[in-house]
This record gives sequence, structure tokens and C-alpha cells, in this order.
Amino acid sequence: MIPSAPVPSKVLEDLVAKVRAGDCILFLGAGVHAPPPKDSPYVYPEEQRPPMGGTLAEELAKDCDFKKTLPYDKEWDLQRVSLCYETTQGLGRKALVDALCKRLGEGKEPSSALRMLAGLPFKILVTTNYDSLLERALRSWGKQVEPLIYNPTPDTVAQDTTEDPSSKRPLLFKIHGDLTRRESVVITDEDYIGFVQRMSEKEQTHPVPETVRFRLKRWPMLFVGYSLRDYNLRLLIRTLRWRVDPVNVPTAYSVDPFPDPLILRVWQDSRRFVTFFSQSLWTFVPWLYREVIGQDFPTDERPTTG
Repeated sequence: MIPSAPVPSKVLEDLVAKVRAGDCILFLGAGVHAPPPKDSPYVYPEEQRPPMGGTLAEELAKDCDFKKTLPYDKEWDLQRVSLCYETTQGLGRKALVDALCKRLGEGKEPSSALRMLAGLPFKILVTTNYDSLLERALRSWGKQVEPLIYNPTPDTVAQDTTEDPSSKRPLLFKIHGDLTRRESVVITDEDYIGFVQRMSEKEQTHPVPETVRFRLKRWPMLFVGYSLRDYNLRLLIRTLRWRVDPVNVPTAYSVDPFPDPLILRVWQDSRRFVTFFSQSLWTFVPWLYREVIGQDFPTDERPTTG
């Protein structure tokens, strides 16, 4: 199935050509771990899936009496819940990161969708996920990857690659940190304030590697696992492409089965910042894999019943 009519076929052809050449930056969010629909040929058992933002927030909320402390707040607001968790007596930052490691790491596996994306010839990948599933998926294809990780310390020079990224040695930047580097994780309200401050630093100490920033001005971006209704994501996109001439801003694509009507109106119809593919990632990703690679990705074996 071709994603999201009425997207013109020329747009789809351009995306496939860019991905095939490796000249497209893949952005991955937590939604990439979503379960496949019941009629999908792929399976992704619940015990292997990291919980997504709202579910994770609700789990953390139980540990810090969030509902009792802040009865009028939403339990699915991960930034608020994690701040409550961090500041609750007897818990703290270490306990918060320990909880993330347990819920996002223990027993979790890359899905078929993630493995498909890892098998495509992206040279630069950026993720806001803290887990290591993307690295594992990339390495399963024989790719050499040592992730670069966001540093929250002000006025520090971002680590960068010493060679041009390639499909076999891609550059992976973990823009919201990594669980193996506990101080790097961006999750609470206060973390996001510091993150925005760092993103406004001068070029010499900008937290995003120079190689990534250089390509962001020239290559299209493909967002998978996000909703652009997320204010932080829209702020991130605008910040990364700050001072780029609007006439020369490369295309961005977003895979979102239910794009917000107002965001669609502003970001696609009015400002032409993003082209939305209104499809499930479990429809879009197998389609993209087949178009780029020239064959279908093997389906998963479903458990027999009877």
C-alpha cells in the first residue's frame, strides 16, 4: 500500500530516492515501539516493548504518589511526573534513572519495524529515545555504530565523528541522552529548560554535533514515532533549522496516522515545513523498506492457537 493519499507520487519517489542514497536524516521517537495492528503479519509481544510516554508516566506516577501530590495534573504528562518522582523524598534522580533502566531496558527487544529502519541506508540517525534498541538493531545488520550522546553541561563542545558517516558506519546522535550516561537524560520539566538553553548556545559549543547540523541544512528529515502535536518536538525542529533561509529549507516528512488538524494546517498546508504520511508506521515502514531494498522484510511467526 502506498502511504497517505493524496500525497503526490513525486513526493513519495523523492523520499525513496533520498533514503536509497542515504541523503535523509532519520528521527526516531518512542512511538516506533508501538504494537502492530491485529491484522499485521508482524508481531511484537507486549513484554518486549518499551512503554511509550503516557504509559511510562502512569507507571512512574504510582511510585511517587503523583495523583495525591498534584491532584489536578495529568498522570500521562511524563515531564511533570518525572519531576515529581525526582523531587519526592526517598526517591531522587538516581531512583528515576534506575526506574527508566528497568522499564525501558529489561527484556526489551527491537521490533521488526525498527529492524527494517535499521536496515535502510541512513547515514545519520537522531533519536530522542534513551534505550539501546536502535543500536542493537543497527549492529544486527553488521553496521558499526558508536552513538554520540547529548551533554547537558553548558558551554561544552559536542563530540563529533572524525569521518564522514556512511550506511555501514552511520552517525547516531541521542539528542535526549542515553541511560548508560545517566546525567545526559532529558526527561523532567527542568531538564527540558536546560536543553532549550543549550540549543541556543553559539556554534562553537552547540550541543548538536557539527556534522549533524551541517546536514540538517541540506538533507530532508523523516520523523517516525512522533506526533508533531508535541510542543517539544516542534520547538526542536525550529531550533535545529534556526537561521536557515525558508526558501532553502529541505523537506521534512512525518509518519503520523492521526495528524492534528491545526498542526497539519500550519506545518503542511500553510508553511510547507512538513509533508504528513497519514499511515501507521506498520504500514509505512514495510512499504519504505520494500521500495528502497527491493524486497519484503521477512514476516514474524505468529504463535499458533488451538
